Amino acid sequence: MSATAATSGPIGLRIKPTGKRGSTNTPNPDLSHNIILYVEGITKSFDGFKALNDLSLYIETGELRCIIGPNGAGKTTMMDVITGKTRPDTGSVWFGQNIDLLGLTEPEIAQAGIGRKFQKPTVFGEHTVFENLELAMASDKSVWKVLFAKLTAAQRDRIHEVLGIIGLSEHLNAAAGALSHGQKQWLEIGMLMMQDPLVLLVDEPVAGMTPQETERTAELLISLEGKHSVVVVEHDMNFVRSIARKVTVLHEGHVLAEGSMDEVQNNPQVKTVYLGE
Repeated sequence: MSATAATSGPIGLRIKPTGKRGSTNTPNPDLSHNIILYVEGITKSFDGFKALNDLSLYIETGELRCIIGPNGAGKTTMMDVITGKTRPDTGSVWFGQNIDLLGLTEPEIAQAGIGRKFQKPTVFGEHTVFENLELAMASDKSVWKVLFAKLTAAQRDRIHEVLGIIGLSEHLNAAAGALSHGQKQWLEIGMLMMQDPLVLLVDEPVAGMTPQETERTAELLISLEGKHSVVVVEHDMNFVRSIARKVTVLHEGHVLAEGSMDEVQNNPQVKTVYLGE
């Protein structure tokens, strides 16, 4: 998609992208309809298996959404499509009213304001917690240029702000590789926050965590609500209940049910295909 050419938006309007975000080729998303992410009619097959089957999903600006579903429901493929890792066979994905994500590369999607945290944390183990956040903030990803560059006061303040949010202020000089599993997960969330994403996709954040780490992760994700749109894919139903505002259940590549946690758990179809009742 050209940054200047008119495009057909998710509700059929002809609009021109305006402004810039992160890249001279990436416009700011138009959030005037309070929907930040439109996933519409997405189908994706792999060797005859439909991983996604006419999937439609709408994420509001600043909301915390939980996505659940059995293995093979299409949760990972959905995130792959949103972030540009996988191209769908049919359908559309819009970031706000004016950014066609299917017309962007993975780096362009990240620059536009969509961050993704995978299940296994990927941090720079030999560098300190502070340095990891510093590296994540940099527009120039050359490690040596970043580590020998002088931070501005505003940049240093931002790093300390994020350290406080993720609960690692006391570990700022610790090697990231020495952190616990839960702390590494928080650090990676912090690294994404340094890039100031509008949408944060988080894949199974509490897998392998202690009960204390799980509780702290719930507090962290809830604290991000409103500032970011947070989409959490998770299997731990107790954890989902602790953070859920709205829950979407995927099954066989499409939305089976959507609503509050109580509404979803009381849905007869969900009981049958996911909760095993």
